[in-house]
Amino acid sequence: MIPLDIAPEVAAALGQGRPVVALESTLISHGLPYPQNAEVAAASEAAVRDAGSIPATVAIRDGRFLVGLDEVALEALATAAPGTVRKAARPSLAAALAAGGWAATTVSATMIAAHAAGIRVFATGGIGGVHRGAFGPGGHPKDAGATLDVSSDLEELARTPMAVVCAGPKAILDVPATLEYLETRGVPVLAVGQEDLPGFYARSSGLRAPEWVQDVEAAARVVSAHLGLSLRGAVLVTVPVPADAALPQALVWEVVERAIREAAEARVAGPALTPWLLARVAELTGGAAVRANTALIVNDAAVAGDLARRLARA
Repeated sequence: MIPLDIAPEVAAALGQGRPVVALESTLISHGLPYPQNAEVAAASEAAVRDAGSIPATVAIRDGRFLVGLDEVALEALATAAPGTVRKAARPSLAAALAAGGWAATTVSATMIAAHAAGIRVFATGGIGGVHRGAFGPGGHPKDAGATLDVSSDLEELARTPMAVVCAGPKAILDVPATLEYLETRGVPVLAVGQEDLPGFYARSSGLRAPEWVQDVEAAARVVSAHLGLSLRGAVLVTVPVPADAALPQALVWEVVERAIREAAEARVAGPALTPWLLARVAELTGGAAVRANTALIVNDAAVAGDLARRLARA
């Protein structure tokens, strides 16, 4: 049994059939520096409320999932000393629960807790996926140099039924391979308001989304139909970063390629790779990538709040 402590406001909303949106906590403990992390967490929760839903930020403390954090808990995560908060994903979940203390939840761990609590909508910044070189230069896992570095986010999306709102796969990834992986695992990928898949920092990834709809109302119909089929797996609902914070697509490609080359030269790999690349991209863009990241996180929360509200009234 999953050990859950659901905040009273969240439990009341769920009991009354009111809309709730789950939010992850790794952006607070591992994604952004203080006080930006606290500010973005507060802004995300406010965006969910402004859209008519109840926010439920998820974390782990002393061997239990907390579904819904109060201001004291959010501040504790935001100000925790580096290295004192574990990062919990499905593969590390048991260790994080057994260790005690604080752990922040990634996409996969947040989805597990949210689904167990009965929450149908989750908002995050960008999903993990297939890293560059995961299947080697020839595209096969047995190729020399293949890292097999594929995020557990993708498997969670394939097994846990809910709507996951994001700005697309993180730009540092092999986005075409990530889309192929999601298709193979039966995960619908939906773009809202445009035909292209969002490009995380950029409005477009340069790839056509498998499916697209004009607005959130249409997205809610697709999500409702999917969840009504009682299939395993999530719907990935992608929305572009706000235009006033977006980076040009060409610039994103340029700085990401440079950061990946530098990471290879520095022999950065494994769990350290994603935070290293994101930090380097932020440096190379003079902080513009951080501004885009924070804007898309809050925007995703707002769209998720709207989506959850529409699903609740359906």
